[in-house]
Amino acid sequence: MITLKSVTLRRGVRVLLDKASVTVNTGERVGLVGRNGAGKSTLFGLLDGSLHEDAGEFFRPAQWRLAQVSQEMPETTDSATDFVIAGDNALLAAQEEVRLAEADGDGDRLAHAYMHLHDAGAHDAQARAQALILGLGFKTSEVNNPVDSFSGGWRMRLQLARALMCPSDLMLLDEPTNHLDLDALVWLESWLTRYEGTMLVISHDREFLDAISTVTLHIENEQLTRYGGNYSVFEETRAQQLELQQNAYVKQQDKIAHLQSFIARFKAKATKAKQAQSRVKALERIERLAPVLASADFTFEFEEPANLPNPMLVIDKACFGYPAPADAAAGTPPTVIVREVTRSVLAGQRIGILGANGQGKSTLVKTIARVLACTSGVVSEGKGLHVGYFAQQELDVLRPHETPLEHMLRMAREGLPSGQSGREQDLRSFLGTFKFSGDMVKQSVGTMSGGEKARLVLCMIVWQRPNLLLLDEPTNHLDLATREALSMALNEFEGTVMLVSHDRALLRSVCDEFWLVSRGGVEDFSGDLDDYQRYLLDEAKRNRESLKASTRSSREPVKRQPTTAASKTTPGDLKVLTRDQGKVEQALLTLQQEQHSLAARLSTPQSAPALADLGQRMTAIGEELATLEERWLSLSDQIDSASKPTTS
Repeated sequence: MITLKSVTLRRGVRVLLDKASVTVNTGERVGLVGRNGAGKSTLFGLLDGSLHEDAGEFFRPAQWRLAQVSQEMPETTDSATDFVIAGDNALLAAQEEVRLAEADGDGDRLAHAYMHLHDAGAHDAQARAQALILGLGFKTSEVNNPVDSFSGGWRMRLQLARALMCPSDLMLLDEPTNHLDLDALVWLESWLTRYEGTMLVISHDREFLDAISTVTLHIENEQLTRYGGNYSVFEETRAQQLELQQNAYVKQQDKIAHLQSFIARFKAKATKAKQAQSRVKALERIERLAPVLASADFTFEFEEPANLPNPMLVIDKACFGYPAPADAAAGTPPTVIVREVTRSVLAGQRIGILGANGQGKSTLVKTIARVLACTSGVVSEGKGLHVGYFAQQELDVLRPHETPLEHMLRMAREGLPSGQSGREQDLRSFLGTFKFSGDMVKQSVGTMSGGEKARLVLCMIVWQRPNLLLLDEPTNHLDLATREALSMALNEFEGTVMLVSHDRALLRSVCDEFWLVSRGGVEDFSGDLDDYQRYLLDEAKRNRESLKASTRSSREPVKRQPTTAASKTTPGDLKVLTRDQGKVEQALLTLQQEQHSLAARLSTPQSAPALADLGQRMTAIGEELATLEERWLSLSDQIDSASKPTTS
């Protein structure tokens, strides 16, 4: 287990934990929550050994293997699969030991090395790595692409996959859902609930925390408080505790006031002096309770739109995608992702846009936001449409070298919405309502945190008084309090909302209808978010099966001739295929029996040469089984194809 006993932890001169004590038991899944800056990431530094306690006692079992996501951006030409496999430290060590043992020529060492290699899962390492990669939203065609070919957000997903690949007893995850789409988040949730070690997770996604955590640790006022249960249980329990604390404080204040009144009235009277002195001592002995201070949570609201065109948008047989690159050959067609969309967007609608990764959600939103043009068809805007666009990557709409004040002044110069002031002092005051005050209004955006950038984008959108909000993953980097503020503001907004988000609490709170972007089209999704999660898991399974099929075809391509009247498969051909498949099945059974027999022998004492031979044979059997399984599946495909009726 992990224990902190009267631990004091500082970052610079600031005290983050002051004589804090808590225990985390083996196998618990812990959600670590608290305001930004409370010390969550610093506590992770204590747990991973990069920081040390300033006072008190900290204990973590020395033999525990640690897994956590590296925050460094990977720079390598290794394939995505090889990069993730390299996260399995035990496998790498076993492979290195085999190499050294072979070079050394020591039979005993080689035998044990092969045993460790088998135990480390060398036979299915590639399959495990690619399952992680696909689960986190990559396409089947991308699993062998170089790491350097991906953008920053996708490389960080590979860092997450690498951490999940690492065998561990303790896993530390700091905001693992940032940059994940909902399909990847649902898959990650499912994976983490099966994790058997001890896990601590920092996250601002309440439904994610509810799904994966069994314990909640809350950092507040330099203390750690443990709550049994997930985030919802923590919230309910804490609310009850705060209410009891406030009631106790009020009662104590009444008692103090009564004692002080008695002392003030009677301390000068000789007949009451003794009783008054007794009250003074009683007052001194009271352990003063602190009041429950009013929360300083961030809140904001969208102003009433100047007008509400209806319909807001009319989309007529539109295709969405990307134009051909500037250096492409003349006549190169654009890349089309979503085709033949015909829909209307009405005033007051609240639409959640769903879809698995890569299906075109962001492309659809960017086109409506005028960042992209339709590749064909028409998107007609209602008269007076005014769009407020929150891009998934904040820097798409922010300029890193400009300050918040310069962003606001530039917007004012480009055109004022009705009723808005462009005076510098008014803009400073408006920025202050979004917690940009003092020197922060002149701080370059590129040096700000992700949460601060997101708040600046929200500030700019609110100031523009839009009547249509296009929000593409607006909660990335937002803490729980700011997410709650956004949810409340959107619910009070009188215009139209179109929202892409992996935050299910926000989707449930804001949206009353859903569009599904899937397989090149857009359609209404009639189910709820629970139905959608099941749909996503089914899609993930389909992707894994697709990868297996493509791997088989790349290793052993099946040559097929088009079926015509002159080249129909005869009953004799089908009989040959069925006979061959039966032979493969028998070979598989024989090898599997040998594999079980060898596994039993490996568990009993053997001489060094015998162990070496057994290890080598086990490795060879694994390779032979993989080849035969692919052959069986290939024959199965051919039999299915040959069994289908043909047309002449």
